[in-house]
Amino acid sequence: MRRGTLLIHNGHETDGVTGALGVPVVQTSTFAQKDVSVSQEYDYSRSGNPTRKALEETIAVLEGGARGYAFGSGIAAVSSVLGIFAAGDHIIAADDIYGGSYRILNTFYKRWGLEVTGIDSSDPENIRKALRGNTRAVFLETPSNPLLKISDLRACTGIAKEAGLTVIVDNTFMTPYFQRPLELGADIVVHSATKFLGGHSDVVSGLAVTATEALGKKVYAVQNGFGAVPGPWDAWLVLRGIKTLKVRMEAQEKSAGILSRALAENKNVDEVYYPGLAGHRGKEIHDAQSSGAGAVFSFKTKTREKALAFLRRVTYAAAAVSLGGVETIASYPVKMSHAAVPPSERERLGITDTLIRISCGLEDSGDLVEDFERALEED
Repeated sequence: MRRGTLLIHNGHETDGVTGALGVPVVQTSTFAQKDVSVSQEYDYSRSGNPTRKALEETIAVLEGGARGYAFGSGIAAVSSVLGIFAAGDHIIAADDIYGGSYRILNTFYKRWGLEVTGIDSSDPENIRKALRGNTRAVFLETPSNPLLKISDLRACTGIAKEAGLTVIVDNTFMTPYFQRPLELGADIVVHSATKFLGGHSDVVSGLAVTATEALGKKVYAVQNGFGAVPGPWDAWLVLRGIKTLKVRMEAQEKSAGILSRALAENKNVDEVYYPGLAGHRGKEIHDAQSSGAGAVFSFKTKTREKALAFLRRVTYAAAAVSLGGVETIASYPVKMSHAAVPPSERERLGITDTLIRISCGLEDSGDLVEDFERALEED
């Protein structure tokens, strides 16, 4: 079965009770117990809910994993996965990752005794260089957010496995339609399902998939203990979004290619970051581990003033936090997704006040090109 078909035919095509062509929304907090002396599958919706279970089983199938888990947000998924580690453990993390992941690693979990080392994961050998006796995991994101840096997942997981580490990969940008990190050696995949999986900017949710049942039990213990779970309606919205993932990702990727190429030729643009462009650093590696370039790219304008003017002038892109919806979204990382990263660290990474991140929507690409070029015109 090809991936596009798997989005529809993954074990939850119909409701087993009524035959409905859709998973029912089981909107309840608790369940009547027929015999309190015998445990049953569902007793309280924090611990398990049929609608949430359908989503969890669906994402596990799509990623090719053993177990899937749903959370109330993408960062709840990341935080809960990190919760399987203990005080004194050391995590190696890519330094160019989503600002929320950076913040939770370097503030909350550091306060609880988790040690973190940031590396440039585009060079896998940096993992080996950062190893300590207490290193337990590697956290990667490829393409990275917001500079679309590429990490070689096969090489990175190979080095990590030699050291007995757990490899966690944020697959939000690519989704399982374009990239499946578990097949490349990862142990856990996380998603902000708020983005492309939900796909309509109308739900906040997160997902995690484990390669093994044993890791799944550890993640479930945190999920059930922390309770950062989505409600049934939110789980249903993500299930609905997944059904159209193929057509959305393909159309949005096509627009991203057209728009990024146009911007690469624009005199007011310094640089464009997109793995679909020839010359993008790591493109060959990305092409070997992914079946598409995705719908997100970033570009730098000549000046800060030009970036701010673009965000004010652009018509067919919402200046907003988030990505992955049916509408094009223009984000300003220094004030949005990466505001929590210290300015000196942002500058070191190249996340400057001239950088704009674009998530292409489903508008006509010709309109987007014309709109972006108008918004970038010199005063």
